[in-house]
Amino acid sequence: MTPPPESEPRTLAAWLTGARPEEARLVLLSALYFFFILSSYYVIRPIREEMAVAGGVENIPWLFTGTLTAMLLVHPIFAAVVSRWTRRRFVTLTYRFFMLNLLVYFVLLQVVTDGAASVWIGRTFFVWISVFNLFVVSVFWSFMTDIFRERQSRRLFGLIGVGGTVGGIVGSSITALLVGFLSPATLLLFSVLLLEGAVVCLKALDSRCTTPRAAVDAGDVAGDGSDGAGGGRDAEEVIGGSPLEGIRRVLASPYLLGIGAFMLLFTIGSTFLYNIQAEIVSRTFETGAERTSVFALIDLAVNLLTLMTQLFLTGRILKWLGVRLALGILPVLSVLGFLALGAAPVFAVFVVFQVLRRAGNFALAVPTREVLYTVLPRRDKYKAKNFNDLFVYRAGDQIGVWSFAGLRALGLGSSALALTMVPLAGLWLMISLWLGKKQSALARRPARSAGSRRP
Repeated sequence: MTPPPESEPRTLAAWLTGARPEEARLVLLSALYFFFILSSYYVIRPIREEMAVAGGVENIPWLFTGTLTAMLLVHPIFAAVVSRWTRRRFVTLTYRFFMLNLLVYFVLLQVVTDGAASVWIGRTFFVWISVFNLFVVSVFWSFMTDIFRERQSRRLFGLIGVGGTVGGIVGSSITALLVGFLSPATLLLFSVLLLEGAVVCLKALDSRCTTPRAAVDAGDVAGDGSDGAGGGRDAEEVIGGSPLEGIRRVLASPYLLGIGAFMLLFTIGSTFLYNIQAEIVSRTFETGAERTSVFALIDLAVNLLTLMTQLFLTGRILKWLGVRLALGILPVLSVLGFLALGAAPVFAVFVVFQVLRRAGNFALAVPTREVLYTVLPRRDKYKAKNFNDLFVYRAGDQIGVWSFAGLRALGLGSSALALTMVPLAGLWLMISLWLGKKQSALARRPARSAGSRRP
């Protein structure tokens, strides 16, 4: 089968979405998989935000410290599981583990009603949800970079992200509509059921991608000669290696270190914005129910904007601008947004910046960042990527939250704190442009054995 040129879509649907007819089934399954993942998370995200505020805004830095510690403990365990079992089994085990944790918290929130004890349960819940969020999404994108090739990823990752955006809308809506009628503990059960739906989609995708015919189709559709399709025998092989291999591979690769720096600077800025959010919302709204509703509505606005961008713009932006310039859009938006928030640190400005920044991240920065991994070997897609997505991401949280606390202790207000992020966003932009240039060079090189690839 000879694929048509990238500029010649065969149907109206292909022109609108960027997906070809022979890719439709894999794309739909992938989008449904992401739908279940993010709907599961967004049901419980507003609950986490309220528990953080209820536990005291001044204690948020310690919550991020606990999250980083949890990441240090969890990553080697996950890497050991990756080394030992096949893709389908270790991904399934990961999701089932988090489902079990949700059920434990369901019981705890039902049984423990004492004020002090419930506050501590809320704090541990915040830490656990912060781990849960990054872990389930990181594993999803690792799977995507394993089954789609580099050129496909640029066309399809934004479209696949639509499933996650719709999932975020559904999850946020469930909580916004039911929080006044159901307890937080009961809402956790919705999350468990949705996560089980992700497991079903995972198994269906893995079965399709491990059949010889699916592997042939994937290769025919990609037509780029790149290494990165997850079909055939590779998907059924154990990745192997040691639990600490991902860390070593990151430290040995300037490219992976660059991705880590990209993550670090993004999360530092996000953490500053999160703390500014906590202060603005806590002084603007008095009750927990109001704050939970506001957080859910912000999530809803983010996901609606993300949806429209993913459907009609993400694939085209990546095609027209390339990875390099597409990766720089969110840093530019952050420079402008922090300047605006520095000039007017009020709720309306915060909401506009937060919605645009988060939507820009989900709709464009995330799929573009995941394209960076499609040119790497499978071990990097699961182990090195997991280290960057979890530890480096939360290390950025830690740096951001304690820097915020330190600058706040020196007497800086919300305006000055926002302005301190402007030069960091500028540095983030320079790293983004370098990463995009490096990715293009790696994508153009002749295909070699996946195990021998080292950027």
